Formats: sequence, structure tokens, C-alpha cells
Amino acid sequence: MRMHKGRLATLFGIAMGWLVVATVPCSAVLPDEMLQDAALEARARALSQELRCVVCQNQSIDDSNAPLARDLRVLLRERLSTGDSDRQAVDFIVARYGNFVLLRPPLQWNTLLLWIGPLLMLLIACLGFGRYVRASAARFAGAESSPQLSDKDLERVQAILEDGSSA
Repeated sequence: MRMHKGRLATLFGIAMGWLVVATVPCSAVLPDEMLQDAALEARARALSQELRCVVCQNQSIDDSNAPLARDLRVLLRERLSTGDSDRQAVDFIVARYGNFVLLRPPLQWNTLLLWIGPLLMLLIACLGFGRYVRASAARFAGAESSPQLSDKDLERVQAILEDGSSA
């Protein structure tokens, strides 16, 4: 029994270790990319969390290991080092890659599909599911109703029930 408790404690320790590792925020920023000025680096990190990796599309450039994300991180740090404000640095990148590079694009006529697209997809899925359910219900209701017998068939059934013979 003692060995069992030891194994259980070991497994629990391994599970807790993985849990700690899984909850630590990840970053793809390499040491050679980081700026010497801590305040400038903090600004760069905050801004890179707002920019989308155009290769990965669901990660910020701060979290992505893609070569293009690295190039964008370096470009952002260069712009900040030359004295650009946060807005100027982000606007420079948006001018090159469009609003798609922003993880939270502004609501404009040309980004309307980005904002309304998920809602439209959900609506289409709900409508499709509703049509499927109605069609299934109609097929089920049609399958439960018995077919109508002709008068000749009804007379034959009646004769069988009365006589017990197949007329």
C-alpha cells in the first residue's frame, strides 16, 4: 500500500508541474529582439499583444514563432526606438498590412464582415439546424401514420376477421 501512495504522489506532482507550465503565459520574443530600455521594451510587449500574426491569424505577434511575426516584432521595436509614439508605430504596421493585422480591428465599413461574420455564420447554422429538425419531424410524422387501405382491401380484412379465412 505504501508503494501505491508513492506512485500516486509522483503522478500528482507531475500533473501539478504540467498545470503550472500550461498556465504560464508563453512568449515567442527572443532575447536578441529585446530592447535594452525596460520601459521601451514594456511598450513594445504591450503593443505586440495587440497585433495579429498574419501567418498564424489567431495569435499575437508576441506569441507567434512565425518568421513574419519575428520581423513584425523587430520592426515595431525599431519604430519605437526611433521615437515613434505607440499610435504611430501601430499605424505604420497597419499601413503596410491593413486592419487585419489588429487583433481588435476598428468597426468600419471595410471591417464590417470581420465583426458581423461570426454572427452571420451562427445565424446560418441555426437556420440550417431548424430546417433539418423540421424535415426530420415531418419524415417521422409521415412514417408513423399507417397507409390508407382501399375499400377492396378493407372488405378483405373484414372478411378475414369474420370468417378466419383468406378469401
